Amino acid sequence: MAKTIEITTTQNVTIEYELALLRERIIGWLLDVLAVMITWFILFMVARAIGGDEIFESTGWQIAIFLLIFLLFFVYNILFEILNIGQTLGKMAMSTKVVRLDGKDPEWSDVLLRAVMHLVDSIFSFGVIGAMLVKTTPRAQRLGDMAANTTVIKIQGSRFNFRLNDILSIATLDNYQPVYPQVRRLNERDMIFIKTAITRYQRFPNQAHEEVIEDLVSHLMPLLDIETRPLNRLEFLKTLLRDYIVLTR
Repeated sequence: MAKTIEITTTQNVTIEYELALLRERIIGWLLDVLAVMITWFILFMVARAIGGDEIFESTGWQIAIFLLIFLLFFVYNILFEILNIGQTLGKMAMSTKVVRLDGKDPEWSDVLLRAVMHLVDSIFSFGVIGAMLVKTTPRAQRLGDMAANTTVIKIQGSRFNFRLNDILSIATLDNYQPVYPQVRRLNERDMIFIKTAITRYQRFPNQAHEEVIEDLVSHLMPLLDIETRPLNRLEFLKTLLRDYIVLTR
């Protein structure tokens, strides 16, 4: 069963994310290692072409070549996670990203801590420590995540792979007359978003989530050719959900 985490942003909006699975993090990490090794090989071949094989005969050069792999790995992770907002190439391929638990984007200090702690989590322990912690901690955090107050989430949670009928329990309404038949212009992802907005507001009835409901109604009205603003915004959205289920069964 997939783990989820709730993060409250600085705007006091609580968002639920699905945590990346251990296998997704491992595959993403291996892809990052592959990218680093390809870069190292290219640099090695360039240096060889310029200086010849002789420059690699000295012990100093051999040590430098070995240490270059680690340097590239750290620089790669730091630059990508800060410039690409929490995503390396491996994370992009796996549709995951690093997020801070306070809802902010990772900062230099965060990604630096995560990169340095790879020495313990991934390199010196052959990945055993990191894998055990990701698997057993409530927020799927390795040591680097704990130090930086971060975790890794899925950008597109697997719950979007389910049909709306599977997550919204509405009985068959034989005699139900849809109020907004034009709701068929929307798709299942739209309806899942509406259902999520309702759920979040009901669980966290604060001003921020109330504004989300208001904005959502304002966005839907022109899409559905509705001119009169509904008095009860929540019931309006629930009616749309009910209409969509009945009309698309």
